[in-house]
Amino acid sequence: MKICIISFDYWNYDHHIVSKLQEKGVDASHINMGAYRYKNFGERFRNALSKIFLNKNIKHIKRQQYVLDSLAKLGPQDKILVLNPHNLDYETIKQIKSYTPYLISYLYDNLERFPVKDRLELFDKIYSFEDKDVKKYGFEKITNYNYISDQPVQSDTVEHDLFYITSYDKYRIKLLRKLVAHLSDFHIKSRIIVVGKQVWKEKLRNFFLRPTGSTLIEFRKKPISNEAVLNEYKKSKVIIDLMREGQEGLSFRIFEAMALEKKIITDNPSIIDYDLYATQNILYIDKNLSNLDLSFFNSPYKKISDDIYERYTLDTWLKKIFNLKSLLY
Repeated sequence: MKICIISFDYWNYDHHIVSKLQEKGVDASHINMGAYRYKNFGERFRNALSKIFLNKNIKHIKRQQYVLDSLAKLGPQDKILVLNPHNLDYETIKQIKSYTPYLISYLYDNLERFPVKDRLELFDKIYSFEDKDVKKYGFEKITNYNYISDQPVQSDTVEHDLFYITSYDKYRIKLLRKLVAHLSDFHIKSRIIVVGKQVWKEKLRNFFLRPTGSTLIEFRKKPISNEAVLNEYKKSKVIIDLMREGQEGLSFRIFEAMALEKKIITDNPSIIDYDLYATQNILYIDKNLSNLDLSFFNSPYKKISDDIYERYTLDTWLKKIFNLKSLLY
């Protein structure tokens, strides 16, 4: 069986899908739009001018051509999975569809953030991690997945009580500052990192206003590799998970914590409706942070059952997305 994954692999998660399929004997390929690069400075400069004066992103067009050229080399596929198709135009998806009898999409962002309703008719099956989109559009519900291990990973020596890394976001930074102010009263050992081009605004705010807990947040312009982030998770007792505005689905951070047997502090209210929820492992905080308590850090992690753990592994995810029972089990 030949399966192709098409995505813009922002956080280096999607390649795990391909690797796992290949482990199971599937002829799997990955077309990563993020792999496209400008050929030279002149091309970059021309695209900058095009965006400014013509409101036209040439790189966006070239990335789509890169997908089609790569697919032409691979040839027909039994199934193609497009992850978050907002980077592809209608005509491009239509051409992708001509290479397979079964075109699938998985939306791990809500349609409010990335509106692609005009392209969804081209897919034979659509999965989503957002309950509100599932109910409104009739998608099939599926969560993100644990890509780390089919069995919980033994914890390394703990160096931090708490770790959190996030991209800069106005909504999250506001809650994060409030959370950090509370945490400063607990005198716990933590490392909190905010990454993005806009972090200079927060650095200025810290310099002039010096808000409570400001020294506990590290601001960086350049991202950190996923491998380095996982190493920080392994060294910590608790991981923070704050949602984007409008998000309901479970982030990858929830499943990374599960695999590494780490506790989670989250502001996602939907977490309490999942079978993986356990009050000893997951602390749902409201906007007032009224239930944030030091006892959560001091109590041990409670192991979850094998059947619940297996329900969220990548193997199980693939079984549902591609209907590959005979190959995976």
